Amino acid sequence: ELPRPYPNEIPHNEKLLSLKYESLDYDNSENQLFLEEERRINHAAFRTVEIKRWVICAMIGILTGLVACFIDIVVENLAGLKYRVVKDNIDKFTEKGGLSFSLLLWATLNASVVMVGSVIVAFVEPVAAGSGIPQIKCYLNGVKIPHVVRLKTLVIKVCGVILSVVGGLAVGKEGPMIHSGAVIAAGISQGRSTSLKRDFKIFEYFRRDTEKRDFVSAGAAAGVSAAFGAPVGGVLFSLEEGASFWNQFLTWRIFFASMISTFTLNSVLSVYHGNPWDLSSPGLINFGRFDNETCMLTPPSFPLTGGILGALFNALNYWLTMFRIRYIHRPCLQVIEAMLVAAVTAAVGFVMIYCSRDCQPIQGSSVAYPLQCCGIGVLAVCSPPTSAPTGEQPLALLWGSPQLPLVTLSFLPFQLFCADGEYNSMATAFFNTPEKSVVNLFHDPPGSYNPMTLGMFTLMYFFLACWTYGLTVSAGVFIPSLLIGAAWGRLFGISLSYLAKGSIWADPGKYALMGAAAQLGGIVRMTLSLTVIMMEATGNVTYGFPIMLVLMTAKIVGDYFVEGLYDMHIQLQSVPFLHWEAPVTSHSLTAREVMSTPVTCLRRIERVGTVVDILSDTSSNHNGFPVVESNPNTTQVAGLRGLILRSQLIVLGLVPPQVFVERANLNLVQRRLKLKDFRDAYPRFPPIQSIHVSQDERECMIDLSEFMNPTPYTVPQEASLPRVFKLFRALGLRHLVVVNNHNEVVGMVTRKDLARYRLGKEGLEELSLAQT
Repeated sequence: ELPRPYPNEIPHNEKLLSLKYESLDYDNSENQLFLEEERRINHAAFRTVEIKRWVICAMIGILTGLVACFIDIVVENLAGLKYRVVKDNIDKFTEKGGLSFSLLLWATLNASVVMVGSVIVAFVEPVAAGSGIPQIKCYLNGVKIPHVVRLKTLVIKVCGVILSVVGGLAVGKEGPMIHSGAVIAAGISQGRSTSLKRDFKIFEYFRRDTEKRDFVSAGAAAGVSAAFGAPVGGVLFSLEEGASFWNQFLTWRIFFASMISTFTLNSVLSVYHGNPWDLSSPGLINFGRFDNETCMLTPPSFPLTGGILGALFNALNYWLTMFRIRYIHRPCLQVIEAMLVAAVTAAVGFVMIYCSRDCQPIQGSSVAYPLQCCGIGVLAVCSPPTSAPTGEQPLALLWGSPQLPLVTLSFLPFQLFCADGEYNSMATAFFNTPEKSVVNLFHDPPGSYNPMTLGMFTLMYFFLACWTYGLTVSAGVFIPSLLIGAAWGRLFGISLSYLAKGSIWADPGKYALMGAAAQLGGIVRMTLSLTVIMMEATGNVTYGFPIMLVLMTAKIVGDYFVEGLYDMHIQLQSVPFLHWEAPVTSHSLTAREVMSTPVTCLRRIERVGTVVDILSDTSSNHNGFPVVESNPNTTQVAGLRGLILRSQLIVLGLVPPQVFVERANLNLVQRRLKLKDFRDAYPRFPPIQSIHVSQDERECMIDLSEFMNPTPYTVPQEASLPRVFKLFRALGLRHLVVVNNHNEVVGMVTRKDLARYRLGKEGLEELSLAQT
């Protein structure tokens, strides 16, 4: 009987560390070729390289902004079309009867759109699932996640997030922008596309992990900037969540890319909306302006609620993700689950709108005050009102008018199941894209929502968002978190206004902002960057202090119960992620106890056959080999002379006659390899099986002196684990050689040796290593 390709259950637990992930080389290999090239570069050439870095950052910002524009415009059009069709159908069957058909239509449209988005992710590029923030955090930490910064991943990410948002899932399009920006940065900085097999012969100097990492940091920051219109927040996000290396020049370049990104998005969207000089769209979501006329009291229960609800969200999502890893690992099952969630989301929204009796009068209500819309076609042009008091706005007169494009209802209150002259408050929250629902909760005036409406919406959307995150679709958790928090924050503000008997300082919109910050902070546990992002998105520094207090407290409360959502998913994927510091109780461990042994060493002048056999050995599959000095005629090993990587040896094997030396004739070299040969092979080095070495060539000798790194970092075997960890993490190493008092190699410390020690509930834990 043939084995089934997918078992029914994959055994998995959180105390595993996967061996399938490789590390990136964030430490330059300073071999002879590298040093010779650096010495040849004069001051003018270095200035040219620096100018190229700035040019690349500008290109990253422009392209990230354009991708964000594309996502925003397509989502607006498709979502507007979908809601127009559904609303027409509901209006039709409200008069005739048979609303079950409207429910079926809404659920079918959602499930169909999400099915397409899930199929392309599950079957074409699974790494495009989710927001991509955990994967980019891992990449910047030094972990090589397969396919994470490829062009195909970008295409699937962009299409997937459009389909997810249009499909009505409880997701946002902001989180995936960070992943998209990182992929754009990785592609541009290399001056070629390995997916399209096109090499533009530019930016060749940056074809190494160290340079690529810095540009990916800039791309992630540009993604945040395009998503929220927060360039400073983008820089701080890269610093807080990702970058393992930082300096002043890098900060400037990243800030430059972020500013270019938000300016590009702002300019293009302004032209698209017909107001070329009205730069009022700095990000994919704009929270709108909050006035300073009223003070605001933020009681301690606010951040406590955010921390507890965030911890509950993460705990539920943890068990759900564990279930998915074990049982829903087949692509077809993943697609079916995504369709089911889309249909259930539509059904819940329909039932809650239908059952809601929260009908508010349109005449005299200021609910439509933020926007005046005019125009025909798919999208209307909207701008803040300049005249007429709220009760006399033409929006109320145009209600139900055939001259008003139906799609502009995404900006207006919805009449669904309410009498003429009234709108359904539940529909303004559910019958909309999540971004617009967030803005509505922030800015709709007091009295726009019934407390029961907000309570039911918070409860249902909390569980829908928790179920949705982790599906095999491209989607973010930022906006759903903000929406949940804005709903219960506004509910809290309404309750406070009842207690204060309508006092002016109890503005529910401002409490919606604080609730959104508390909920998002309780889920993702970001503090510094999120404070600045919220300040920039609201355009008001006044709320910086209360937002900071709310976020800090929510993080402290949430951390008491469970980890942040991104760290939790990194852990569930068994990624060898290195945190900022070693476990606090690990001083008792030394390098001798954590290192890997035995170490496969190569001699400085080695037989080609020996090198090929070592590289072909699947049982060890090492990526770094210490080079030692020894006499070829003896087996006695002397001291450490250098370190050479598997990728370098493979490049040497691609051109055998140029580097192999006939037995004892050490002067026979036909053509020297250049650093360009190694850069051309980066990053997809071929497997050793693709290199064919004849029997005669196997007997040749190869001198590794020119290609090895003669000054690798080493530690004595008595060094403590925190000291080893600090050296490894701060320098972004891939291999750290452990030597004894005679400079003889006794072991090797790699990322997995350090990542398998972590602080658990019962003290220091050692994780098991697994191939999955």
